[in-house]
Amino acid sequence: MFAEENGLKGDPRLRAISEAIRVVPHFPKQGIMFQDITTLLLNHKVFKDTVDIFVDRYRDMDISAVAGVEARGFMFGPAIALGIGAKFIPLRKPRKLPGEVISEKYVLEYGTDCLEMHVGAVQPGERALVIDDLVATGGTLSAAIRLLERVGAEVVECACVVGVPEVKGHRGLNGKPLYVLVEPREIENGFSDG
Repeated sequence: MFAEENGLKGDPRLRAISEAIRVVPHFPKQGIMFQDITTLLLNHKVFKDTVDIFVDRYRDMDISAVAGVEARGFMFGPAIALGIGAKFIPLRKPRKLPGEVISEKYVLEYGTDCLEMHVGAVQPGERALVIDDLVATGGTLSAAIRLLERVGAEVVECACVVGVPEVKGHRGLNGKPLYVLVEPREIENGFSDG
């Protein structure tokens, strides 16, 4: 579900968030219009508004863990966790966490990847939120859900700043709801004004 469809229609914060995201054509490869959220982070008001929208949504959902997907989920996840009184769990690429980990492989368009989490980071029955910057196909978020559920967590929802329009109504995330703030911006003449 997109934020505009959930009570935020016409909210000027959503427009500001969308406009703060720089679009980089043909990165990391030809044909990709990369949605660069690092420019959003440079604007403290828009960054705060982004976090506040998520905190307002999740504050009363009894969530005890926010799991952020490496790497850009780390930029929003800790602030959201602090705002709702939850712990933050980093979901990392292989061999980035010290100690014992549990892993979940997933398929990408061209190959496979893997997410890892520390054993004991989440306890059975804990209610968790998964956060990332962008969702396109849902493969990474689905892997995060599987990883958390394997240790007994209840994933309440997945949240992203940017989501492609094709994910509207999409329940391919292991049946879990998806909350997205804005759609990717299009650019004119090959340049972004963000």
